[in-house]
Amino acid sequence: MNTRNIVVMGVAGCGKSSIGKMLADALGAGFIEGDSFHPPENIERMRAGIPLDDASRAGWLANLAEQLRQARADGRAIVLACSALKRRYRDVLRGGDPELRFVHLRGEAELIAARMRERSGHFMPESLLHSQFADLEAPGADERAIAADIGAPPEALLRQILDTLK
Repeated sequence: MNTRNIVVMGVAGCGKSSIGKMLADALGAGFIEGDSFHPPENIERMRAGIPLDDASRAGWLANLAEQLRQARADGRAIVLACSALKRRYRDVLRGGDPELRFVHLRGEAELIAARMRERSGHFMPESLLHSQFADLEAPGADERAIAADIGAPPEALLRQILDTLK
């Protein structure tokens, strides 16, 4: 399998970090948690229940695109966990790596909300889930994306993703 940079995307609470880490391990790639690149003001907005807008995401996305560009230039493969909710956000990320692949983790809002209630220590409140779904633009057929249903157990989801990447 030719390993390239991959973004595991979707709304908050869909499992981007967990599946992203599993995928990176399976591919022998590095893993980047996109949330760790948010500036403090973005974290505080989300903690306060204020959704991010395009302007507040711009610098964050540019930074992540640079991480992808650098990995590509260095010949390293990375898996990036990043919401990448809108096509224009994915376009910014593709600016760092035109060969970028996406794995879109999809699921029902009720399942994701239940998972968000079970996690601890994350800044994103469940109250923002609706705004995430409102912003979500599913990847188009031309975006080289794999759609994966989070209702499947994580190991089965990983197998499906790996089989599709082959």
